Amino acid sequence: MVKEYGLVVDLERCIGCRTCTIACKVEHGIEVGSGIRVETVGSPHEDTPAGEYPKLSMTFTPMTCMQCKQPACLDACPTEAICKRADGIVLIDEGKCNGCQECLPACPYGALVFDSKLGLPRKCNLCSERLDQGLQPFCALCCPEQAISCGDLAGPDSVVSRAINQRGAYVLRPELPAGPRVYYCPPAAPRRI
Repeated sequence: MVKEYGLVVDLERCIGCRTCTIACKVEHGIEVGSGIRVETVGSPHEDTPAGEYPKLSMTFTPMTCMQCKQPACLDACPTEAICKRADGIVLIDEGKCNGCQECLPACPYGALVFDSKLGLPRKCNLCSERLDQGLQPFCALCCPEQAISCGDLAGPDSVVSRAINQRGAYVLRPELPAGPRVYYCPPAAPRRI
């Protein structure tokens, strides 16, 4: 039986430390934010708390490629450099990519970043080479709060399936036909700082 990989991000546990972004940089040798980035939510200005002192709060949202069931980037790519594996992981074949950047505006989640040094787009590949070895993605392994989990969405007893069912996890922009495979467990309340 083929696995269907996905991520669950627990927003209750995420403290916005951005260790995941550094882990991605170290693992793949890419610029920070090219694979995963952490956005601050609930504030009119990024990295500024919401509310008034002493009742300040911030919510952090790690954002990455959604590993969509119907990836718009794949459809937009004229060179077939973007492909989707049987297990759902969406990859970029750098050997086929001509750097045209058609995939960037096609992604409704803004998950692709153009690497000007390489002349190619970059995105999260769920550390597919690590998954193939039975290991977790490096961002999940390095997260000090264990806020990121990766696993088989098709396996009812997997850690990600249990989190989705027990915590009321949701996907971003569910109205789109993309079918994202990255789920978010909501925080009980905004994190007080």
